[in-house]
Amino acid sequence: MPHLTLMWLKLIALALMALILIPSGAHLFELPAKMQLSKEGYFAVQQIYAGWALFAVPIIAAIGANALFGHRLRRIDPTAARAAWASSILTVISLVIFFGLVFPANGATFNWTQIPANWEELRLRWEYGHAAIAVVVFIALLLTGRAIMSPRLPR
Repeated sequence: MPHLTLMWLKLIALALMALILIPSGAHLFELPAKMQLSKEGYFAVQQIYAGWALFAVPIIAAIGANALFGHRLRRIDPTAARAAWASSILTVISLVIFFGLVFPANGATFNWTQIPANWEELRLRWEYGHAAIAVVVFIALLLTGRAIMSPRLPR
């Protein structure tokens, strides 16, 4: 039974990391085109993100899954355990970036429904904040993959 549980935990941790990379990657690859939009165009496009707050669920689950995975690996392969824990920590850091850069821009614009005088500064914070999150989450995904590939884990 412990082997089966570890197998599922590996799959869940990897799946959650892949899932949270989707919105992060979308933001990163949209950035160049969105930075070329007019004020009106930018505010119109921002409305497509309504409901994306639901990604908080897999983000929190990914943090927990990687932390638990690291805990389960600590005696089997300490190096793999550290990779899983690092993935969890980086995912927390992605939230710190979100709440430090992106969330305040959402608040200042009432979720991009009102145009303040400093909207261009807020756009920069929002876009580059999401770009940084994408990089951090991608590295976290790679660390989860490293933990999963441990030669000491049962196959």
